[in-house]
Amino acid sequence: MQVLVGMALGIALGVMAPDIGAAMKPLADGFIKLIRMMLAPVIFGTVALGIARMGSLKEVGRIGARALIYFEVVSTVALVVGLVVVNLVKPGAGMNIDVAALDAASIETYANVAKSESVTGFLLNIIPNAFLSAFVDGHMLQVILLALLVGMALTQMGARAEPLLDGFDRAMEVLFRIVGMIMRLAPLGAAAGIAFTVGAYGLDSLWSLGRLILALYLTTFVFVVVVLGGVLWWVGLPLHRFLLYFRDEILVTFATCSTETVLPRMMQKLEALGCEKSVVGMVLPAGYTFNADGTAIYLTMGAIFVAQATNTTLSLTDQLLILGVLLLTSKGSAGVAGAGFITLAATLSVVGHVPVVGLVLLLGVDRFLNEARAVTNLIGNAVATVAVAKWDGTLDLAQARSMVAVPAISQD
Repeated sequence: MQVLVGMALGIALGVMAPDIGAAMKPLADGFIKLIRMMLAPVIFGTVALGIARMGSLKEVGRIGARALIYFEVVSTVALVVGLVVVNLVKPGAGMNIDVAALDAASIETYANVAKSESVTGFLLNIIPNAFLSAFVDGHMLQVILLALLVGMALTQMGARAEPLLDGFDRAMEVLFRIVGMIMRLAPLGAAAGIAFTVGAYGLDSLWSLGRLILALYLTTFVFVVVVLGGVLWWVGLPLHRFLLYFRDEILVTFATCSTETVLPRMMQKLEALGCEKSVVGMVLPAGYTFNADGTAIYLTMGAIFVAQATNTTLSLTDQLLILGVLLLTSKGSAGVAGAGFITLAATLSVVGHVPVVGLVLLLGVDRFLNEARAVTNLIGNAVATVAVAKWDGTLDLAQARSMVAVPAISQD
């Protein structure tokens, strides 16, 4: 309720006093930075502890392999769904944009980063220059790598590692208490985030590219209901109750456009839902990198939208090529600021048919588009964690059903 009130006040401030609303960005950024400050130690401790508590490296490999298979299948479905819808709705048709009149300077930063991205560079960047540099830089893949190594080393130590594991447990309790303190600021962060969005970009910007925004929101809604709802049906949980269980995290993500702000809380609530701690520790952080369903939908829709808006003709072969490239590039820019734009720029550069400068059209409404894809990413990774736990036989389904069946008014 506090987050909802904060969002309502933020919208009102952005509409009535746009300048003041736009100036609220530092408050939203400060809240996100406070949470990001905690992510590296929380993820490191959770993953390392989860692996060490398994007692078998075979279990680690099994869960990791199943998670990656799930990520690849579902993110591919998301890419295909986005491609189908953008061809049916054609949000860019009739815009007749003159490419020569677009300001290429506004996307130059994204284009330059996209050119420097490569598979080799991405893989090498997973290895930190020093053990502590991964925590200093906040690079999640590097933190996960270190956690995997530490967790496997603790497993090999056997009983001698118990004192260390007890210490880890106490340290994690301290970290989650700090996260609880920071989350008290969630209503303020949500209010500031929405006030900045409305104040800086104005509601008028929604109408200029309204068809694309509406198409993306509709597509992500259908994806959540049909695809993710279907996965939850296989698990044995009702979608609407599942979403109500995570309603606070969904609202904070929508307001701040960041899934990172709720990662520690998501880990706690998924464990409370009945997922094995080791599964949550491995699947959820990895999903933030490899299972961005909302971003996958946005990427295909964004690429084809630019082609439609600039009257660039794409054959079925061209569109399948874009789809094939996105299967690779959508995984390559994880953890990079402006990842969506960088991935799109890299993809359009490889394909060659669609003008990269056309991405300028998306800049003005990217914040609104980001709200939909961030929420979809969050829900997708929650479903992925539950699905992998079910697949692995480590989901307490009775507990999960009892948790999501609690009436929303008394759930907390």
